[in-house]
Amino acid sequence: MAKKESTFLNMVLTLVIVAAAASFTLATVYNLTKEPIERAREAARQAAISMVLPEFDELQTLSFIPATGSEPLEFNLGFKNNELVGVAVATYTSMGYSGVIRAMVGFDLDGRIIDVVHLSHTETPGLGDKIEKGKSDWSDQFAGFDPSASVLRVRNDGGDVDGITAATITARAYCDAIDRAWQTFMANRETVLKEGGE
Repeated sequence: MAKKESTFLNMVLTLVIVAAAASFTLATVYNLTKEPIERAREAARQAAISMVLPEFDELQTLSFIPATGSEPLEFNLGFKNNELVGVAVATYTSMGYSGVIRAMVGFDLDGRIIDVVHLSHTETPGLGDKIEKGKSDWSDQFAGFDPSASVLRVRNDGGDVDGITAATITARAYCDAIDRAWQTFMANRETVLKEGGE
């Protein structure tokens, strides 16, 4: 069998065919996985809201722009028998050691923290990942924390929050995310309570 002569046109044509096949494959995989990924993301969001709020039977969602940062925060108002029982705020910080940390913070109507749970992070395994409830009980200290009476910073920075050994940057960032949620909640508390029928 005769060997085909390698020409510029043959190489370009081969490259175009390979690129088209790769693009088609990527588009197909994206379309096949997009919906399951969205469902998984929504299930994780619902689970996080359930972890940081008292029992509720209805959710209403609002969003507010925080004083620091440009990304709006999602406020999930939890109702039980048409009565507002708490607000779960999806918050974030870009101060993490390895990038953005996202968390869900539950507040009672006075602004005290009910609980907090991480949504996503890329912190160092064995150190910064101690913000996860399954990895350590470090985040339990926020349950019942009242930011109006205590300082929402790590003790190294003059606050009332215990740090994480060898991961102070992560602890500091997590406090920043929670504080962003609290500051935004308090700045919009009247609107939230009015929406909640209080």
